Amino acid sequence: MVPRIHKRGKRTIGLLYYLYGPGKFEEHVDPHLVASWEHCAPDPGRDDTATLKQLQRLLDQPVENIDQAERPKRHVWHLSVRNGPGDRILTDEEWGDVARRMVAAAGIDAPEEGAGCRWAAVRHADDHIHILATLVREDGYRPSLNNDAIRVQAEARVLEAELGIRRLNKGDGTAAKRPTSAERHKAERQGRERTAREELRETVRRAVAGAAGETEFFDRLAAAGLLIRKRVAPSGDLLGYKVALPDDLNREGEPVFYPGVRLAPDLSLPRIRERWSADHPDQAPSTDTPGRATPDNPSAARRRTASAAWTAITIIEQGDDAVAAAHIAAAGEVLDALAKTSAAHTRLELRDAAFAFERASRSHIRAARGHDRALRQAARDLVHGGPALGRGEDGATTAMAIDMLVFLITAAMHWHAKKGHAQQAEAARQAAEHLRSAYQAAAAHPLGTLYQRGRRLGSPRVQRQMSALREALPELAEQILAEPGWYALAATLADAEAVGHDPASLLADAAGRRELDTADSVADVLVWRLRRTADLPADTSTTANDVHAAERSPHPAGHRTPGRSGHRRR
Repeated sequence: MVPRIHKRGKRTIGLLYYLYGPGKFEEHVDPHLVASWEHCAPDPGRDDTATLKQLQRLLDQPVENIDQAERPKRHVWHLSVRNGPGDRILTDEEWGDVARRMVAAAGIDAPEEGAGCRWAAVRHADDHIHILATLVREDGYRPSLNNDAIRVQAEARVLEAELGIRRLNKGDGTAAKRPTSAERHKAERQGRERTAREELRETVRRAVAGAAGETEFFDRLAAAGLLIRKRVAPSGDLLGYKVALPDDLNREGEPVFYPGVRLAPDLSLPRIRERWSADHPDQAPSTDTPGRATPDNPSAARRRTASAAWTAITIIEQGDDAVAAAHIAAAGEVLDALAKTSAAHTRLELRDAAFAFERASRSHIRAARGHDRALRQAARDLVHGGPALGRGEDGATTAMAIDMLVFLITAAMHWHAKKGHAQQAEAARQAAEHLRSAYQAAAAHPLGTLYQRGRRLGSPRVQRQMSALREALPELAEQILAEPGWYALAATLADAEAVGHDPASLLADAAGRRELDTADSVADVLVWRLRRTADLPADTSTTANDVHAAERSPHPAGHRTPGRSGHRRR
């Protein structure tokens, strides 16, 4: 149940015309009253003798009875209450009770005191009602409506339990502003997948991901095709910015601009600057810095992303709350950067993961920026590393990075759940589901190739790796040996052994760094951990002796075969 308080209005009759009218798309069916103050309001919807003008005069009468100077400038209060698509259809009587409870919670009506403002609840669809009220009581008193939105939200959670409908998670005021119904209808008319507000929010998030400063940030916005307006003080200092889509126009044919803070709380210029101010001057190297990711080597960026994500997991689980919040926010930048540079077969799921996780990147725990440099640098490396082709080494390292990010986002989900951040925890859960789907697409070829290589290992080599497994992980050995992914793990252990690693020690170290009980395929998870820590090529069509060649030539061709996800869905 979603209650939404709309902008206050000046004309009661105008709102009544809309509520009792056909709607903008003929979506209003059988408009009628389900409740009103003192149960005595006329219903123009089902009473042929009643008119909208009569109802308007009764609602506005207390307002008209006080002096013009004392009347509120905007006296029409408007609340809509909507159920979800999967909820049962409530009766008129149930919706009437919802309306009475909502106006009491907001402070519009006070039944126990026998006083309140005049109001009416109109139903013109199965799944929602509209409540309008005039904000002057008959005795001239004007109610205090401070925090009315919070109170009606709290009442909605109680009503959900009583009515047996889907219970939504409690918010904390840190969510991005939702698109209005007008924005949604406009997007439908224009054939947009998302509203202009949502498209702008995604584009700005991607522009800020890993950006080193204002110049780079605004250059990225311009390169993405957005219109930009900057707010500059008389001193010349930049105070803020607005962005617009070139083809999103208002009635006058002018672009519709949105300030950053209207897109999301953390996209205002001061909040974005917090990320940059915490970076060291040497923390954001140029794209041609030796050893850093370049457009010719996106696989190196993905390897560093996997390492940064792996380190961040422990910090989120064991670190200070403000530091953990910083890493969770930076994880959102990594997801945005990875989605921006992903190959076609993983792009949609990664984009959806980033879009979902946006809600999980903010809470009332203020992030201690600066501690998240490794993740922010990983996001920068991904952007400057260029787009992956989705095959060869960069495709395999994409699977490696996604594998680690699944664990990172899951850690964020658990952290939010412990803090009581229900909406953020749910958003992280949804993001993890999208990441698992992206992982399956990215890992299909490399794991399939490695599986075939493991099947071709000679019996003595397989037996040697089995002995190493039983020595290092006696509690999990038989489970892993029974998994199809065992052959991929055996090939990985053989590669590690070929470059001088002790397989048993490597296994013990990889398993000891984090529990494995929640994995569907322990073998698959260990494959990526070992290939990362042993610096083996992620493109498993090559051998361990080809590590350096793979780094120099990250795009060998390969053919996709079925793969498996090593992550359990929760």
